[in-house]
Amino acid sequence: MNQRLILAMILGLLPGMLWAHASEQGFVLLLPTDVYIGAGVASVALTVVLLAVLPAWVAARLFAPLAVVAVRGLPLRHATSLMATLFLAFLVWRGVSGSNDPSVNPLPLFVWTVFWIGLVSLQGVLGNHWRWTNPWTGLVALLGWVTGSRAPIRYPRVLGHAPGVVIFLCFAGFLLADPAPADPDRLALAVGGYWYLTLMGVTLFGPRWMLRAEALTILMRAYGRMGLLGRARGRLAVGLWGWQVLARPRPGFGLAVFILLMLGSGSFDGLNETFWWFGFLGINPLEFPGRSVVITQNLLGLIVANAALITAFAACLWLGERIAGTRRPLGEVFCLYAPTILPIALGYHVAHYLTSFMVDGQYVIKFLTDPMGQGADLLNLGTFYVTTGFFNTPGTVKVIFLTQAGAVVVGHVIAILLAHALAVRGHGNNWRAVLGQAPLALFMIAYTFFGLWLLASPRGV
Repeated sequence: MNQRLILAMILGLLPGMLWAHASEQGFVLLLPTDVYIGAGVASVALTVVLLAVLPAWVAARLFAPLAVVAVRGLPLRHATSLMATLFLAFLVWRGVSGSNDPSVNPLPLFVWTVFWIGLVSLQGVLGNHWRWTNPWTGLVALLGWVTGSRAPIRYPRVLGHAPGVVIFLCFAGFLLADPAPADPDRLALAVGGYWYLTLMGVTLFGPRWMLRAEALTILMRAYGRMGLLGRARGRLAVGLWGWQVLARPRPGFGLAVFILLMLGSGSFDGLNETFWWFGFLGINPLEFPGRSVVITQNLLGLIVANAALITAFAACLWLGERIAGTRRPLGEVFCLYAPTILPIALGYHVAHYLTSFMVDGQYVIKFLTDPMGQGADLLNLGTFYVTTGFFNTPGTVKVIFLTQAGAVVVGHVIAILLAHALAVRGHGNNWRAVLGQAPLALFMIAYTFFGLWLLASPRGV
């Protein structure tokens, strides 16, 4: 092992490094990752082969939901939304008035750890909690009830999801390229300003602004299609991750593009930290001069990565239609298959942020036990110390990496199953579905390798 790799490993073990960016992975793996990567790719490839020889109905049957109990609309969701609004206001206030240390101030802890890692992952894994945790809907409903007025401006249909796409790219740019996205003062301005502008948008254009232009709601509703729990024919139902993708109508073009951006931005979030990326930029990762030096490069990289992903995805679909002999319009096929990317995006989101959550989640617990910094012990934890000891032993590191790799592989397997079910539905028979899906399946196999390689690659920041 060369000296640079040893130094990179030592730097990766420093917990303070995690706060340079909300997604730092924190350690360099000394495991036979090539074996694990090969096994993961083989598992995804085997899924493709099995689907080619099994009956056509298998994939669709796997996603059949099980209805559990009849449910009715819960008016309490507006009350919980108002509570979320009040808590967000508290966080912004603490962001401005509290400590400048991101590991102590609750605003960056709750924005980047609780929300961006925890709640986003929970939305995709479990189900749509955003109905109750959205910090705008309750206040909007209250204002509408008090004033009795409607939105004065009709949302232009021609815009579609374009504002949401632009806002999401701005959010991704802030996360990836801002010199200090976890700085409490900076984050308070961004969070408070965005909350207010969204409230104005909903006030002027009505609920359609929330569904078409508010990027976080679009993202959460998209991941809501992935959850185990959902509604089917008026009943609470449970099914394999992604069953709601098959149960819901095909998304529009703007939402389809947004879904691809979720994967492309998440992938570049991992790529821009690797030694490969710093080598491409001509920067020594062990003498990194700071994020302010690579702002332009990271923003351009974000745009290029997303453009490349959308182009490759569309090309696979176009080729698949030609091979199958159906030749449906590319826009129609693009919108049909875009939701099959959601399991991959979710799997990589969980895997990529797992180590950050393991460390930063401890700071959240530390805050909850003493929220005002007065020496309280509300959780009765006694003296609580944040530890990164699980990065120091081969056994725990192996478990962590296998959990990350498992999330990526499971995401790709579900994506292939969803794509095959949609292909059978669209082509009418299994053989034509296999032919039409072949380029997309190869793309997903290659992306499995790419995702696992990202997890195993040494980090330069």
